[in-house]
Order: sequence, then C-alpha cells, then structure tokens
Amino acid sequence: MVVENSSGNPPVPPEKAALRRELLAARRALSPESRGAAADALARSALALPELAGARTVAAYVSVGGEPGTHALLDALRAAGKRVLLPLLLPDNDLDWAAYEGPGSLREAAHPGKMRLLEPAGAPLGPDAVTAADAVLLPGLAVDRRGMRLGRGGGSYDRVLARLERAGAHPALVVLLYDEEVVARVPEEPHDHPVQAVATPSGVVRF
Repeated sequence: MVVENSSGNPPVPPEKAALRRELLAARRALSPESRGAAADALARSALALPELAGARTVAAYVSVGGEPGTHALLDALRAAGKRVLLPLLLPDNDLDWAAYEGPGSLREAAHPGKMRLLEPAGAPLGPDAVTAADAVLLPGLAVDRRGMRLGRGGGSYDRVLARLERAGAHPALVVLLYDEEVVARVPEEPHDHPVQAVATPSGVVRF
C-alpha cells in the first residue's frame, strides 16, 4: 500500500490524529501469527464479494507493516483471471499504476521520508489507469457504520477518489481492515468519500 503522510496537507483535526495513533498502536501489537491468520481469512472474505467476483479489473495495493495482509488476495484475484492494478507512489504523493504479474513482479522501492514499499516492476500506465477498474480496494485505518473511511492522512487515495469522480467512474469501493477497525464513527471532513463495503477477516459489512 501507499504510506500516506500529512506533508503539504491542511492541519489534521485532533480527533483524527488521536484515533490514528490508537489504531496504529493496536496494529503494532499484533503478533506475526495473528497477522498471517488474518490475511488468509481476509482473502476469503474479500473474494466472496460479488463486486470482486464480477470485476474484470481490480485496483488493489500491496500491504506493508501492520496492515491487513493483501498478498494472498492479490494472487487469488490474479488466479481468478482478474487484471490487477497496483500503485506506484509519485513524488507528489499521487499514484501511478502498473499491472500485477505475480509475486516475482514486485520490487522494493525507497521513497524519501517513507518506509520501503513493494511496487509493481511493470511499465507505468498513468494515474488515470485506475478509472478503468471495476473495483478499487482501499487501505485505511478504520471505517464507520456510514461507510466513512479513515485513511493515514497523506491524501494519496483522496486523489484517487477525486480522479474517479472527475472521470465519471463508479467502481465498487471496498476497504480492507481488521475486525476491530469497524467503528461507530470516524471524524469526517468535506473531502471524505463513503465506501460501499468493508472486508475483514470475519466477513463483509455493507453500507
């Protein structure tokens, strides 16, 4: 996934910053065994979504750190014949995209001030490639019962969602989270977009 930061963005509301710190601390506390089991269960939950079953092209991301694991899901989507697009982080925090061709097609990429990411090694397709996706899998830290997503604050996926809106594209928007990250309410700002569903290791919640 893309590691978002707050550089160049408006000040973060204190309640958002506090919730992010709490959720990130909970992720760091998870054992490797718990993360591995959650990744396998998350892949099963997400693959059960009709929006993914019927999709020809899925824009996804490679999980890093304590994020819910996506590697098993990426391979399952590709095995099911889906075209899978993965992000490439640009210097301005926007995202380009390239096709996923299997685990061997990923390379480690270093970006100043950010953790090392795994990105697709194929030819970049341009930031607008995401507008061809039938479903977009979004990273996040939480989602509430209205479908409002809390991201990490750097705005990469806010740009993706704005690009989809400008293009008149309406893919299914699905957040991948741990079970306890579906919360009663997250702080909302005017630029925030609701999602249609969240997939967790224990199942799917729709909004």
